[in-house]
Amino acid sequence: MQSFRLPSTILNFTAPRGLPSLRDAAAEVRQADETTISPERDEELKMPKKASLAIIILANVMLQLTFFIIVSSSNDYAQHLGGTSTFSGLVIGIPTAIAAVTLLPLMRFDQGVYRRPLHFACASMVLGNVLYGLAYRANWLYLILIGRMVSGFGFTLWMYCKRYCSDPRIVGIRRRTTLAGWQVLGQGVGFSVGPFVGGLLYKIGFKNSVFNGYTSPAWIMAAVWAVFWVAVVVFFKDVPHTFAPAPIPLRSLPPSSALRASGVEKEAGDSAASLRVTETEVPASDAPTPTPPQLKMTSAQWGVAATMCWFAMTCFFILGAWESNIPVFTGSDAPANPFHFSPFAAGNMIALGGACTIPFLLLNLHFARRVQDRHTLAMGTSIGLSGLLVAMAILRAEKVNYGSLFIAWFLVALGFNVASTVTLSLLSKQLPGEWNGRVSLFIQWSNYTGRVTGAIWGGAGVKVGMLNYVALQIAYVGIGAVMFITLWRQLKAKTG
Repeated sequence: MQSFRLPSTILNFTAPRGLPSLRDAAAEVRQADETTISPERDEELKMPKKASLAIIILANVMLQLTFFIIVSSSNDYAQHLGGTSTFSGLVIGIPTAIAAVTLLPLMRFDQGVYRRPLHFACASMVLGNVLYGLAYRANWLYLILIGRMVSGFGFTLWMYCKRYCSDPRIVGIRRRTTLAGWQVLGQGVGFSVGPFVGGLLYKIGFKNSVFNGYTSPAWIMAAVWAVFWVAVVVFFKDVPHTFAPAPIPLRSLPPSSALRASGVEKEAGDSAASLRVTETEVPASDAPTPTPPQLKMTSAQWGVAATMCWFAMTCFFILGAWESNIPVFTGSDAPANPFHFSPFAAGNMIALGGACTIPFLLLNLHFARRVQDRHTLAMGTSIGLSGLLVAMAILRAEKVNYGSLFIAWFLVALGFNVASTVTLSLLSKQLPGEWNGRVSLFIQWSNYTGRVTGAIWGGAGVKVGMLNYVALQIAYVGIGAVMFITLWRQLKAKTG
């Protein structure tokens, strides 16, 4: 919202005796309507209501937990029901493919706000997790796939969480990277707590045909989503339906203190200048809102958009691949594998790597207000690439042990989580606010593409060869690096 300021020459004009000065009248306007006239910097720093923002941040954590809580045991669950490791990777990744297909029709009914998508996601998550849990009792392999596909409708909420945290109606331009940092912190919590809890529940077992080591993660998440749904109904307050903020209304003042905006002419003279004020009416509060101009993107803006989409896909391709591959590789008969882990031990490794990233993700929150997004992207990608190179080295030399594999996973998890912080926030700062919906959609489609292909690639990692598995990820980073270096100057955006 643009602030209303009169030129200082007008405000300093001395009115005839008996009439208020323009400065006094302007002060009365500011006092009368202080909620609609605010400094430009306040507009850049605005934040959503705390309760609603907490719901969105918590929803992101819940989505991460739901996605990752089955990672530890899904391979064994699929094999118990007659499936393969590749099928297990499909089970992990399929929800994001369903979410990507569902987003377009859902956006036709969301009215540009968030309450309907929240309710839709909660209902889908409850039903999807129930179906996943019933697959053991039904002894039907494809029911776990169907359950995850139904949960996929709920994973559409990922896009709405991102859109909410960059929505110009409620989030200032210097707060978007900070809120994206909170989302990535939730991401770190999700892929730390989720695999650990899933592995722990698998180890406990619960010798029951309904609630056991394979199904208990889904039943617990169904119950948690039901409770969260109640919290959404009670605490969430939606944003206004219209996109553009209303024009700044300048309320009419009583005749004795009416404010007249004026055009000023300065007459030449060697002595003090004289002012002549020409009266014009102040714009009425019901003035029509001007139609926003149509934006035609430049080639540089298209390049920046393509680069951010590529990195959004790459980050989640690599993270998804590692999260689904660690239980498969460490539990396989591959020559380079010295572990033969159970799902519980594999889940602990994933969780420990994620947990070790959290202090650094908290530091990222602190520095997000001071560091340019392109620098954050460069740093995160470099850290993640170093982890991939470590993995390639230890696999080629067949020197895999717990410490070396953990260091590689930690660097990958930290680097690509940090890099994923800025993909949407940077793009939202360079394009008009009314484009926030489509920008969020493109970034989320890229995330979904990375998640589903990464999960499948991770499940097939042992089959295709672990060196090939890591080499493809390095190639993805290399392509992104070429795009990044080419458009370095165009990637500059406001901090915060």
